[in-house]
Amino acid sequence: MLHPYIHARTTPDKPALICAGSGQVVTYRELDDRSNQVAQLFRSLGLQSGDHIALMLENHPRYFEICWGAQRAGLIYTAMSTRLTEGEASYIVDDCGAKAVIASKAMVAAVRHLPAACKCVKTWLMLGDVIEGWSAYETAVDAQPAVRIADERAGGDMLYSSGTTGRPKGVFVPPEFTAIDASGPMTDTMTRLYGVDANTVYLSPAPMYHAAPLRFNLGVQRLGGTVVMMEHFDAEEYLRLVERYRISHSQLVPTMFVRMLKLPEATRKQYDLSSLRCAIHAAAPCPVPIKEQMIAWWGPVIWEYYAGTEGNGVTIVNSTQWLAHKGTVGCAVIGELKICDDETGELLPQGQSGTVYFANGRPFSYHNDPAKTAGSTHPLGWTTLGDVGYVDAEGYLYLTDRKAYMIISGGVNIYPQEAENVLINHPKVADCAVLGVPNEEFGEEVKAVVQPRDMRDAGPALEQELIAYCREQLSHIKCPKSVDFEAELPRHATGKLYKRLLKDRYWAGHASKIV
Repeated sequence: MLHPYIHARTTPDKPALICAGSGQVVTYRELDDRSNQVAQLFRSLGLQSGDHIALMLENHPRYFEICWGAQRAGLIYTAMSTRLTEGEASYIVDDCGAKAVIASKAMVAAVRHLPAACKCVKTWLMLGDVIEGWSAYETAVDAQPAVRIADERAGGDMLYSSGTTGRPKGVFVPPEFTAIDASGPMTDTMTRLYGVDANTVYLSPAPMYHAAPLRFNLGVQRLGGTVVMMEHFDAEEYLRLVERYRISHSQLVPTMFVRMLKLPEATRKQYDLSSLRCAIHAAAPCPVPIKEQMIAWWGPVIWEYYAGTEGNGVTIVNSTQWLAHKGTVGCAVIGELKICDDETGELLPQGQSGTVYFANGRPFSYHNDPAKTAGSTHPLGWTTLGDVGYVDAEGYLYLTDRKAYMIISGGVNIYPQEAENVLINHPKVADCAVLGVPNEEFGEEVKAVVQPRDMRDAGPALEQELIAYCREQLSHIKCPKSVDFEAELPRHATGKLYKRLLKDRYWAGHASKIV
């Protein structure tokens, strides 16, 4: 039995949440009472188990009460990105079939006109000051009793992919059990491999609307630990919080590693990080030199996993295993790895790259999109996230790229992640992306788009320096023929790069992205 209501009984005054910026604390008693009131509110609005709601708010102190209230009312909740435009938000609200939407005043630019656009929604609730068409969330919740509803049934999330390879897809993974306090694969993994328990103090630096932060934070609260939530990531502030709260566990993305490593050495050394027992990273590939530096700095506390919002499978690797298999994302702990030829679907031999499938993993579907669901499913029922990789003799998976980003130049397949892993280690580079752009003779050629640490360095001299730097470490065919410079790349707050947006600029005017 795992649930905040249990900890509200045993440790009612323990912090379930600490907001890093404001210092605001939400105890387990407060979280339980408020989530009960939220569940009561949903029932008073006529929402029943299986209905959908959507929420759009920043890392807010009341985020978790909404999720737990929906969970104990059997609702399917869609946490929306705070970076959406009004049109994108409207699409998701309509697509998920939300009957109620909860947003904060900070999101007003994206949600102001949603009540007029989304007719399926019956209730619009806003935290903070209320605008026309919306009702006050706080008033509605405070009017409800803080007691459990009579018909509790476990609900869950239906989150939308971040859109790095196309239009966002709603991913629905049905809850495995109806009891709200039942354990599941994620909490089992958190306890068995990562050692998360009631003594855990978990630092969360990422936006809550993303799958991994949301699910990990809820998992910590299931297990009775304390979440320290950053409103926004800042490299030095992260280190300060680890020292201040004696953080034991955290989850990051590689871009956060890069930003911390580029702090002055004196800054990095001034903070005591000895409390860290487990620092988990995922969501984007981590260049080998970056991870080597992080392990050298933090010690063997760094874990990596490969998974997706779909939850169809998971691979995991700890620091010791990774140092013996550099570049791997681990061995399967949920599902079984199958590497298949993209054209024929046939299994490929060990060490050969192909589409990565999970067999015997958790089922999922893309909401309202049976074609996408079918496209991710092998004839034998295995499912894929669309990534390319290979498995070594010991069962360790190595990713080479996302299938959609593979560059084909003169008939040669080029995986841009290799060049990206080199460029990000150049001292003048803050961020980078490598992609295929049209070339009349070869179909595509390799281009790098680089965010310099100092935009004043941008120009032909740095372009040639970066190309030469890459050629020192990779075959010339894998290296960019040209480099463009941007003040900031379109990167998701969780660390994922919107490479599609960059690629679209270069392919504008082409009927197809294959020349």
